[in-house]
Amino acid sequence: MRYCAVIPIYNNSKTISEVAKSVTQFVDRVYVVDDGSDDETKSVLSELSSQEDGIKILTLSVNSGKGKALTAGFAEAYADGYDYAVALDADGQHFADDIPVLIAKVSDEKSTLVCGVRNITTQENMPSKNTFANKFSNFWFKVETGRELPDTQCGFRVYPLKEIVKRHIFSSRYEAELEMLVRLCWADVDIQTAPIKVYYAPVGERVTHFRPFADFSRISVMNTVLCTGALFYYWPKKLFRYVCGK
Repeated sequence: MRYCAVIPIYNNSKTISEVAKSVTQFVDRVYVVDDGSDDETKSVLSELSSQEDGIKILTLSVNSGKGKALTAGFAEAYADGYDYAVALDADGQHFADDIPVLIAKVSDEKSTLVCGVRNITTQENMPSKNTFANKFSNFWFKVETGRELPDTQCGFRVYPLKEIVKRHIFSSRYEAELEMLVRLCWADVDIQTAPIKVYYAPVGERVTHFRPFADFSRISVMNTVLCTGALFYYWPKKLFRYVCGK
């Protein structure tokens, strides 16, 4: 198996160099996808790519959302011959030394999606809204798939590129990670979990592009669409397989 990493970035110029360099020791290549940044990110990435052979910079001309940045990175990585992509954030929230923990869960026999699981209840500086949002997302994921996952909102994941690139992902921003998770589950991709560490900077130092009202609304709309898909596609498929003994 060939592993790479995909790091979407939007205006995280202060953290991306350290994050990307720390990841290079665990994968063969790091794809940093600049999602139309308008701060110092472009100059930082230019310097980074000149210093590190294992880092490839992709640039989206306008800010299109985390989902679009991820899918652009996945497509490039798959075209370059990689089998799996580790997705993680550019803000230093995730720890590169957890990558082997995630990769260890990948099956040699079937495509596997590995999801990182945070310890939300004891995490220092965890925003209170994250706890509610995760419980909300976990509930609807179970409705849509019949499966239970402890952390459906963690973006630190290992994606099977062959499975993800052949599906058109309709959503473009934060809700895209939910769509990818549910649709891979519908496709019978094996889903595994692994515990990870996470760092949340104090409020005054935190850089986030999550817009509580707008993005939560988009996630709610996506859950409505996925519930409809589950009702008319996934659950009938499961019932047919059960009846036919498959």
